[in-house]
Amino acid sequence: MQENNDLYEEIEYRQSVSERYFGLSWAKLFLALVLVVFLGIYIGVLLFGENSLEVLFQLEEYEDYLINETDRLKLENAALQKEYFELKGLQPDGNLE
Repeated sequence: MQENNDLYEEIEYRQSVSERYFGLSWAKLFLALVLVVFLGIYIGVLLFGENSLEVLFQLEEYEDYLINETDRLKLENAALQKEYFELKGLQPDGNLE
């Protein structure tokens, strides 16, 4: 029993802190941390950057606004054309209402 305890203590003494707590050597732990940081930055840029998902949603919303504004202006233009033809004393070719 004493031999096992001595063996465990020797193994524990030879292991570095990163191996003892994370099961990885310093190099592998550093590589894993660098990978996690770069992955976090990449995801952050995807979600909040210049070409991000947030910008895409804003552009889609602006596209919907422009489509609605175009339809409203077409209707307003038709009404103004009808009024113009009535003032000129002409009859429009079709029903523009």
